[in-house]
Amino acid sequence: MVGWFEIPVGDMKRAKQFYDTVFDISISLHDFGGLKMGWFPNDPEKKGATGSLIQHEMYRPSATDGALVYFSCKDLNAELSRVEEAGGTIMKQKTAIGEGHGFMALLTDTEGNRIALHSQA
Repeated sequence: MVGWFEIPVGDMKRAKQFYDTVFDISISLHDFGGLKMGWFPNDPEKKGATGSLIQHEMYRPSATDGALVYFSCKDLNAELSRVEEAGGTIMKQKTAIGEGHGFMALLTDTEGNRIALHSQA
């Protein structure tokens, strides 16, 4: 049901570098008259929502408030291994969810947002 998400950032270049590094992607930057967005790559052949980093006075990063976005990974160990070198903080190491639901990890990005990783391996 989720079609789009937005992750608030204070510094778009710093946030782009973090997400590009952790997920080995290239976020495309866009400026809509002061509303700055960094779009995550979209692949219509893959399931799941896509979204954007967003920088505007109406958006505020938070490590405790708001929704928690889970990023799907083949094996979250790969992404987790790049978090600290990219300037983020690991809040919770890889943890089994149980009952065949895979694994998760929590981290804080360079902007102070709490995000999560999920994988089956």
